[in-house]
Amino acid sequence: MAKKRANRLIGFLLVFGPALLLIFIGTRSCEHNFEELEDYGPVTEFEFTDANGVKRNSSEFKDDVVLVNVLQSSCPDSCSVLMWHINQTIYQHIWKNKTKKTKQIRMISFLTDGKGNSVKDLSVINDAINDLAENYDPSIWILASGDVKSIYNLENNGISLIEEEANFQELMLLIDKDHHLRMVLSGNVEGQIRRMKQSMALLQKQYDKQAAK
Repeated sequence: MAKKRANRLIGFLLVFGPALLLIFIGTRSCEHNFEELEDYGPVTEFEFTDANGVKRNSSEFKDDVVLVNVLQSSCPDSCSVLMWHINQTIYQHIWKNKTKKTKQIRMISFLTDGKGNSVKDLSVINDAINDLAENYDPSIWILASGDVKSIYNLENNGISLIEEEANFQELMLLIDKDHHLRMVLSGNVEGQIRRMKQSMALLQKQYDKQAAK
């Protein structure tokens, strides 16, 4: 198990190490001349059904920043991502600032059976998120049933996010307004959840800079 995690970490750093460096630079600079997040290219278009049974697709989120993650039906709080920390660190920040520019950030959590397969019944997990997240807004944090593997079927430098030795369900994907992948971090590590929040802030700074031109 330790060897598998070490191999996964090495692969992750090889692919996304440069982006982590950009976070280090960007979050420690007090100037506006900051580095932008790496652009890893377009993410495939996707469809899903939400907790209300409404069929939706990624085109709905044009001009939105989207954070995609995975929840497991049998163990939603910690088996793939640390749901409490994602709620406290990311969702609550988005909700508190929803009247500002961060109102265009959406979180989409896909529900799986633990093996990456879609689960159709979202009711139990929907109730759990309602209980967990203060001021829960389903228009911001969206629970989804759909083919999440197609979204994570990405490759960079010959390394795939859905290789068998890597648990893609632990990964959070930050997708920009042009539907391009800008950051991948583990949702199962508290420190990397904080880094994702910083990445989202860097991306917003990029948009602010563009708007000011």
